[in-house]
Amino acid sequence: MFQEILGIIAIFLLAVVLAIPLGKYIVKVFKNEKTWSDFIAPLEGFIFRISTIDPTEPMDWKQNMKAMLVLNGVFFVWAMLLLLTQGIHPFWNPDNIAAMEPTQAFNTAVSFTTNTNLQHYSGEASASYLTQLLVFCFLQFVSAGTGIAALALLFQGLLLKQSTTLGNFYNLFLKSCTRILLPISVVIAIILLTNGMPATFKGAEQVITLQGDTVSIARGPVAPMVTIKQLGTNGGGYFGSNSTHPFENPNYLTNMVENFAIILIPIALVFAFGFYIHRPRLGYAFFCVMTLLFLLFVGISVSQEMGGNPMLAKMGIDITAGNMEGKEVRFGTAASSMWGVSTTSTSNGSVNSMHDSHMPLSGGVFILDMMINAIYGGVGVGLINFFVFVVIGVFISGLMVGRTPELLGKKIEAKEIKIAALIAILHPMLILVGTALSSHLAAGNGGEVGYGGSAQWLNNPSFHGFSEMLYEFTSSSANNGSGFEGLGDNTPFWNIACGVVMLMGRFLPIIGPLAIIGSLAAKKSVPQSAGTLQLDSYAFSAVLLSVIIIIAALSFFPALALGPLAEYFMI
Repeated sequence: MFQEILGIIAIFLLAVVLAIPLGKYIVKVFKNEKTWSDFIAPLEGFIFRISTIDPTEPMDWKQNMKAMLVLNGVFFVWAMLLLLTQGIHPFWNPDNIAAMEPTQAFNTAVSFTTNTNLQHYSGEASASYLTQLLVFCFLQFVSAGTGIAALALLFQGLLLKQSTTLGNFYNLFLKSCTRILLPISVVIAIILLTNGMPATFKGAEQVITLQGDTVSIARGPVAPMVTIKQLGTNGGGYFGSNSTHPFENPNYLTNMVENFAIILIPIALVFAFGFYIHRPRLGYAFFCVMTLLFLLFVGISVSQEMGGNPMLAKMGIDITAGNMEGKEVRFGTAASSMWGVSTTSTSNGSVNSMHDSHMPLSGGVFILDMMINAIYGGVGVGLINFFVFVVIGVFISGLMVGRTPELLGKKIEAKEIKIAALIAILHPMLILVGTALSSHLAAGNGGEVGYGGSAQWLNNPSFHGFSEMLYEFTSSSANNGSGFEGLGDNTPFWNIACGVVMLMGRFLPIIGPLAIIGSLAAKKSVPQSAGTLQLDSYAFSAVLLSVIIIIAALSFFPALALGPLAEYFMI
């Protein structure tokens, strides 16, 4: 038990220690300063030449927004075409896997384009090698690059003294892929390969078991996809069982490496924020606020899973090993809990245990993690979501002391706070409206074949069944991608509904903060005075933490009370 705790401490500390120099390197990339990765510049120049894009062209926030949406629209169309024609691809399909059903293809294309990687399919049975690489693996790079580039625009906007140009999205996007994601992916992939993770284009292997049965064992180019799925906070697994599968996560060392990869870049970007605007203490302050919630959630989950299920203890069953249902023996309860909080804190969505089998409070923590959606968060977008809370916190703090709210020398006025409020309301609206609709349908209204009723959707009754639907929409809106897999989600209703939620939950929370930054960048800077709000102070950190907790509590407590909390009190 003590060794399990040491393992999760080692993962977190290693990530933090390496995130600081990585954050400094990311700032150099964003500011076009000299770095060791400059040897990639000719490749980047070639890509820009053939695409006829000028990476030095200054763009305002609207032009950057348009570039982001158009580029991601192209990626979506590319994914749909390949998924709908998968069955006739002339190569890289040795197991003759057929094309996806249209609503499933729509959900999958949206899912990977939005960095959600919600999987209403099983990878080894529903995707060819070509699809796994040229759709899933490719989109895991570019969707992560989109988030990092959007954050870089926010960084630049906070430094501008009165300008409408934020930078060039295309330039930041490509460098995010080639100079941040790709080099780290190569290192992680080598570690995973040397620990037994397959990377082959051969078809499924036919083996004879000790019982004499012939079994087909799926394999393929697993290591490259697993690497970027973790580093890019993507989470989409090569296999249906994700990182519980021994080919995706062979041993405890690979488990530590993958968990480390999940949180590394999100933490590094928090530090990069402080370094970029020349206020490292502010980056550290934001990191501390996030980390306080992160460690609290890890502590709750670990204690719940290591404590075991009291219902089993009442039956006389030994629970000294903890709640091992749905978990891999090679990882144990503590590592599974650490992974669960890491993957929901960062909008990663990969799993090394079945979240549906965790204790109610532990599952509730995972859901709340995604409801907050700003504890480290997905690469780039996590800090963008956190920025919305910062704007609201600055506004409230200004009202409390009777001063015009100021954010880094720029006045927060009605326009900015209205946008921030709308974005803050959007997340709970998508989750709660979707859950209410699915609950209504599951109760028997509209349960015909084609829509899917409770008999088709829910494998668990009562509070846990409600939690399964709540989790699915929370995961979709937070662009997380994990799920309570007791839910039968591959139906037209879930494919379309979750697809729409993923699109809105991805791009509106990026567009809103970009609009705020565009507005702030065009304003004159206000000279700092004795009454200026110190964002890196303990007082503001306390206000910011309170804002996050209050917004989450007011928005989501009733839903949590109907699901995981009710189930907890039942046992």
